[in-house]
Amino acid sequence: MFAISADTAPMNAAVVEKMALPFPMLSDTGRQEAITPLGFADEKDPREISRPGAVIISPDAEVVFSFVGRDYADRPFEDVLLDELGALGLPPTEQPPPELGEILPGDKAMPLRGLGPYYRGAKFAALAIRGRHRNLGDDFGDDLKGYVEMVDRYLEALPGVEERKA
Repeated sequence: MFAISADTAPMNAAVVEKMALPFPMLSDTGRQEAITPLGFADEKDPREISRPGAVIISPDAEVVFSFVGRDYADRPFEDVLLDELGALGLPPTEQPPPELGEILPGDKAMPLRGLGPYYRGAKFAALAIRGRHRNLGDDFGDDLKGYVEMVDRYLEALPGVEERKA
């Protein structure tokens, strides 16, 4: 298991360290090696970032699951990914923790202690917007409900990050 980002390798190492991730993050700064071929490139974003996504490839090299987010806040829930992996019927495996090279957070990197207040603010802003715009229909309400659910999951996961770092 690994992640791919358009950020530099030292920036990815900073994320792995900050979040105590048990998997490596690979760098595709030009977005040509994996991000664009997998359909994750966000051509409308001037920052040349990647949309969130997930791909599960079976042992016989078949893509058995693919998700490409519509924007940076559209991500698959982990239980969906775990169900898809479980459907493969493979035994669990372990991988060694990632080896980190140079660690260099980006200029706009948020420290771990700031994530809780950030997520709570994002959640309450989304709830306020949903309350103001109930007339926009079910699609809008469903998107906001999904976003709030994702933020709640992030908030629930933060203590686990702090435990892994200890």
